[in-house]
Amino acid sequence: MTTGGTGVRPPVALRAEALEQLLTERGLIDPKVMDGLITEYETDIGPLNGAKVVAKAWTDPEYRRRLLDDGTSAIGELGFTGPQGEHIVVVENTPTTHNVIVCTLCSCYPWPVLGLPPSWYKDPAYRARVVKEPRVVLSEMGLDLDDDVRITVRDSTSEVRWLVLPERPAGTEHLSEEQLVPLVTRDAMVGVAKARTP
Repeated sequence: MTTGGTGVRPPVALRAEALEQLLTERGLIDPKVMDGLITEYETDIGPLNGAKVVAKAWTDPEYRRRLLDDGTSAIGELGFTGPQGEHIVVVENTPTTHNVIVCTLCSCYPWPVLGLPPSWYKDPAYRARVVKEPRVVLSEMGLDLDDDVRITVRDSTSEVRWLVLPERPAGTEHLSEEQLVPLVTRDAMVGVAKARTP
């Protein structure tokens, strides 16, 4: 997603770039290694924790109930706790209701279950537009929902972070919890996509 703006980079991005350049020049970091670590935490390690939570909820009705009643506690049962995860509320997507997560003020995000936030989540265009025109933004991101599906936009804050429990894909009733984990993506747990089909 592009901002469509002036192309001026925010001060925090400029500071981060300057710091990276300084550390690289002094031989303290290798940018390729850093990029690899960031990608791994953004797309693999962090979201894998959330995928385990979702797969357990899909296969264990009692756990699912606890997760929807008290997300922080139920997620903690699996050992996924820490900064940015002190208070997580879990909402469930159904055939008639779809939840999507945003942080309109900055980029509050449940790191213990989703890893690092993707760049589009922090993009001012996503943060502004998904609140005003969620159906359009979701469609642009590849998720087309029927007109009768009600979309609820959940705004994360420093006090409350949200996690979406996506719909379990049809035809997965025979799959074990472990087999379901790879079907759960970070984007599905943010609500900008559905879980993968096997």
